[in-house]
Amino acid sequence: MNIFTKRSKSFSAITAGLMLSLTLAACSGTDDTTAPAEETSMMATAAPASPMDSSMAPSMEESMAPSMEQSMDASMAPSMDHSMDAMIDAPFGPGCAAVPATGAGSFDGMSQDPVATAASNNEELSTLVSAVKAANLVDTLNNAEDITVFAPANSAFAAMDQATLDAALADPDGLLTQVLTAHVVGQRLDPADLAGTYDTLNKDQKIMIEGSGEDFTVNGTAKVVCGNVQTANATVYIIDGVLLPKS
Repeated sequence: MNIFTKRSKSFSAITAGLMLSLTLAACSGTDDTTAPAEETSMMATAAPASPMDSSMAPSMEESMAPSMEQSMDASMAPSMDHSMDAMIDAPFGPGCAAVPATGAGSFDGMSQDPVATAASNNEELSTLVSAVKAANLVDTLNNAEDITVFAPANSAFAAMDQATLDAALADPDGLLTQVLTAHVVGQRLDPADLAGTYDTLNKDQKIMIEGSGEDFTVNGTAKVVCGNVQTANATVYIIDGVLLPKS
């Protein structure tokens, strides 16, 4: 083998070694650069919201909350007030179910007329109205201002001792007038102020009301079965007993 052949073989070996080194280096470089790129892509995907998003959220909540509260307060307050007023002003008691829903004898209808006229339109008070007419008290009651009438229902007169009722009807200017005027107080009494003792149009008789809420007794014997009925000049409490004068 001559010298040129030896040198050629050596050169080939060196070249092969260099090629192998470059190939390994290239492979190693590819792995190193690919991994960071993939990690960067994944980190970008999982990155949190921008500072603008986090700064806008509290301001939006703060700005919307007061307006929502004001809107709810403004819409709810009138209806709540109206409901409360309706509850306070409404008639109450189990006897109210017998009052007609419409017409002159209804609660709305009675509120348009003075008390004696209003009572005459309510069938539940027909016996009382007959007694008031017999005692010539229609004008007295209709022309009075701001009074309270404790009005016995028909069933209250039916439960009376018949002899006592006949005696009263037979003496319209005396006993009957005394009985009827003992059911009238010279001022309007709201349910909240009802309990107490009051003078009546019968100068010799007082009336005593006990209880609260929607549960009241009158003179310890009669119960209010339908209270706070409004007429043009009076507040009416329908009761289940007749208040007889005390001797």
